[in-house]
Amino acid sequence: MYFVITGTDTGVGKTFSTTLLIRSLRRAGLDTVGMKPVCCGDREDAELLHAAAEGSVELNDINPIWLRTPASPYTASLIENRMIDLDAIRECYSKLRKAHRSLLVEGVGGWMVPIRKDYFVRDLAAEFGLPILLVVPNRLGALNHTLLTLQSIQSSGQSCAGIIFNHAGSSTTDVATVTNRSMLEDLTDVPILFEIEQDQQDIHLGIA
Repeated sequence: MYFVITGTDTGVGKTFSTTLLIRSLRRAGLDTVGMKPVCCGDREDAELLHAAAEGSVELNDINPIWLRTPASPYTASLIENRMIDLDAIRECYSKLRKAHRSLLVEGVGGWMVPIRKDYFVRDLAAEFGLPILLVVPNRLGALNHTLLTLQSIQSSGQSCAGIIFNHAGSSTTDVATVTNRSMLEDLTDVPILFEIEQDQQDIHLGIA
């Protein structure tokens, strides 16, 4: 089982969703690990993926590129005067893919976040050739952000396998949050695979 996990924006719950999936898939008997090709700012996302995979892979393989500036990778690379090494990302991806039956690659920020001036999260996903899982936070604006992201995924010739609908972190109940799921089901053919609730610790995958 191999996927790239992206989001409609930064801070939408990609890491939370990815770690839930890793733990659930491992409990179902799959040797699932995660990869976070680029971290900007702290390295907490990669550390959480490392913990979810029970330390079965090295942190530097999970996260080959770590920039200390909390900004987009391209911005951070300019500030730190450091070109992002795409070959290092490719090598770690190939190593993890060969060694594990199941790999979840978590993007940085949203679908069109620049990694280099002419290379975006979109392009990294295209290189890996994996289907996409899209994390959508249940909040005002979700419809617009989701439809724009799906349109970009599809126009780039890639496939979105499903939506992870994330309620975690949503503290308001309003018309938008009550109707977002039904509206997405009406507006797109991409299935909503899971809903993640506050403090959820597991995803029931139905894998025997």
